[in-house]
Amino acid sequence: MPNESDFRRAPLADGDVVILYDRRRRRYRVVLAAGALFETHLGYVPHDELIGRTEGFTVLTNKGHRMLVLRPTFAEGVLDLPRQSQVIYPKDLGAILMHADLYPGARVLEVGLGSGAAAAAVLRAIGPSGALTSYEVREEIVEPTRRNVAELAPGAANHTIVVADAYEGIAERGIDRVLVDIPEPWRLLDGLADALRLGGVVLSYLPTVLQVHQLTLALNLDTRWRLVQTVELWERPWHVTDKSVRPEHRMVAHTGFITTARRCEPLPAAEGSAGAGGDQQAH
Repeated sequence: MPNESDFRRAPLADGDVVILYDRRRRRYRVVLAAGALFETHLGYVPHDELIGRTEGFTVLTNKGHRMLVLRPTFAEGVLDLPRQSQVIYPKDLGAILMHADLYPGARVLEVGLGSGAAAAAVLRAIGPSGALTSYEVREEIVEPTRRNVAELAPGAANHTIVVADAYEGIAERGIDRVLVDIPEPWRLLDGLADALRLGGVVLSYLPTVLQVHQLTLALNLDTRWRLVQTVELWERPWHVTDKSVRPEHRMVAHTGFITTARRCEPLPAAEGSAGAGGDQQAH
């Protein structure tokens, strides 16, 4: 994998993605191409005025409007992805990385590839010494999503996409972490228990509390899963100026729930049947 820090410090080149900001902080995503023009209601800027320079500078359009030029952050890149399905928001990706306890060198299984935002975030977290396998049942989204991942995590050769229905079986074994983003994760628990090593973490991302309830009930009835926990993902941005401080009028506040559990040795049959759910609640 190329050194991403070197790439981000390098001068802008043909084919690079940049974000231009106007004075009202409106964002314009541009893929640089020699000889092309960036055009907006504020005027145009030749791409050649950007290529060869280092991010963080300003340019003037032909109408005299100042534009700030930067490479997109990972969060901005996620929001601008071409989407075949609902993208996972950057605020959720940060929580997923922490709650799943991803680390360099981890072997990770992803069920539900989506638009590739989570896969790219995982690849960044596990580094070139880790490995990510993504199961996706919709063959038609695989190539567009592969391109999205390549844009956000360039050069990642440790990503394998399996076009298969995970509900019908998972072949991997000795996995460290599992991320699940499909509607009925409770149907996967046997397969995930076989795939995960002892002590491994499963994380499920779900949009509704009814799904969370059904998943939690299934986890609590199976003593292979311990320390079951759910958190809601919520973020409230604020507008801060010299004259006022207030919440933003428009926001994406609640987006979903994260449920996590640890794969452990099962309790003896008698002890487990006496109340696995009570054991989970005690933690």
